[in-house]
Amino acid sequence: MESIEQLFKQYYPFVCQIIRSYVKDKAITEDIAQELFTELWVKREQLNIHTSVPAYLRRMAVSRALNYLRDSKKHQWDELDASTEVSPGLTGETASVVEQMEEAELKTRIDAAIDNLPEKCRITFLLSRREEMSYAEIAEQMNISVKTVENQIGKALRLLRIAVAEHRGQA
Repeated sequence: MESIEQLFKQYYPFVCQIIRSYVKDKAITEDIAQELFTELWVKREQLNIHTSVPAYLRRMAVSRALNYLRDSKKHQWDELDASTEVSPGLTGETASVVEQMEEAELKTRIDAAIDNLPEKCRITFLLSRREEMSYAEIAEQMNISVKTVENQIGKALRLLRIAVAEHRGQA
């Protein structure tokens, strides 16, 4: 296996790009990426990578980013619970259930909105967001220009914003 230093030099920008797609803060992204490579260094003797190195690093990066988001969201909810009062008729459990139902309804509406996008727009959006392909990779895959990819993603986001706004208007 390549040395950790070589891996760092070669894949650090790649790992940061993956993490940044989930965590919007650049400093936090870099912290998570550095922790990932530190963990690789600490566990270098036990590492047994069965996939490609980029695939392994991608999985680690996504996992670390999602862990960060989960932990920071939990921390934010803990602070919110401690600093706010629950409405007189709602217990903490009831409020949580209502929030979960609203979140599930919003996710359903977004999924339906994605399904209702025009085909080229939907495929472009899913390749970008779910498959984490770059605009250049999508353009090559679909045999279209990068500008067309940008336009399709912009169109998808506009339509999804409308769906979310309509959901909030109904709530």
